[in-house]
Amino acid sequence: MTTARYRRIVLKLSGEALSGEQGYGIEPKIIRSIANQVKEVAELNVEIAIVVGGGNIWRGKVGSEMGMDRATADYMGMLATIMNSLALQDGLETVGIPTRVQTSIEMRQVAEPYIRRKAIRHLEKKRVVIFAAGTGNPYFSTDTTAALRAAEIEADVILMAKNNVDGVYSADPKLDEDAVKFEELSYMDILNKGLAVMDSTASTLCMDNDIPLVVFSITEEGNIKRVVNGETIGTTIRGK
Repeated sequence: MTTARYRRIVLKLSGEALSGEQGYGIEPKIIRSIANQVKEVAELNVEIAIVVGGGNIWRGKVGSEMGMDRATADYMGMLATIMNSLALQDGLETVGIPTRVQTSIEMRQVAEPYIRRKAIRHLEKKRVVIFAAGTGNPYFSTDTTAALRAAEIEADVILMAKNNVDGVYSADPKLDEDAVKFEELSYMDILNKGLAVMDSTASTLCMDNDIPLVVFSITEEGNIKRVVNGETIGTTIRGK
């Protein structure tokens, strides 16, 4: 019998979280660490979906700033998320967790196309589902993807795992020693204060669909399980 607070979660990982200290690419030991932490949660009978960014390989915004067509740059970023998703899938299956990658851009040789009902069925069968290629549309972030997929699969919460901060602060704690960490916020607080948690589209989507968000650090082993079990770590964002 599970003691977990949440029945179905969306775990949002930044691409940078996969790169470790090197800051780019994919660090195998980080993949192993995340896989082991996800396995701990899966053993609690929790249904797990994952959305991962691609910033460790390519950022569409950077390409656009270099003069590249924004849509083209964003599509390249979507391909980066597929590479990260396949690496995560391999890591999870290495530790015995059945996993499916579903992509918003069809790539049938390496992953399933995203189909909502099929994704839910995988989750019900206790398979981890990794949603890759963002929403399939340029101009939308993987934060928005996490919010959209969470709404579609009726997830109980989005867990936003960070590798460089342990919650939401009033300012960048690395630059401002007086920065204050928040334990709880509303989505209106995020929007009104301009806090850099997720983009406004994602925040509004979460607020409109009443999806709580927990921002926490993934660098400490076992933190995903702690959040799922209801321990108060990081920052919880909910409601208006």
